[in-house]
Amino acid sequence: DGELQTDGNRSGHLQNGEPDEEIVRTIAVQLAQIGDELDKQIKAKVVNDLVQHFLNENLSREEITRCLSQAVEGLARAIPSDLEQEKAMLVLAMLLTKKVANRVPSLLQRVFSTTVNYISQHLHNCVVRMVSASS
Repeated sequence: DGELQTDGNRSGHLQNGEPDEEIVRTIAVQLAQIGDELDKQIKAKVVNDLVQHFLNENLSREEITRCLSQAVEGLARAIPSDLEQEKAMLVLAMLLTKKVANRVPSLLQRVFSTTVNYISQHLHNCVVRMVSASS
């Protein structure tokens, strides 16, 4: 439906090929637990730097995705070894998106679109494995 739901509920009906709602909720719980652990590692400077990149209208979609990727990879270096790297990177991307959008709400559409692009390019297999493992 193209709607962004921020309350954790899904809009519309499930389509063929989509995981059922229980699988989505299970994955969400796992990611939220990882997010709680990683949230404290994200320093204000990282968020402020990303905000500045997103505010720069001269940066192309590819350049802004590269900035997000560099921020995620930089934060990922400090990930505890007991966390799965790809899942942690997925959560870091989502946490950075939330923090940038909270800091400058007018950037929500741009940062959300960039994050979806980043996840599609770099973490798609991780998402597929999570869905497969939960079904």
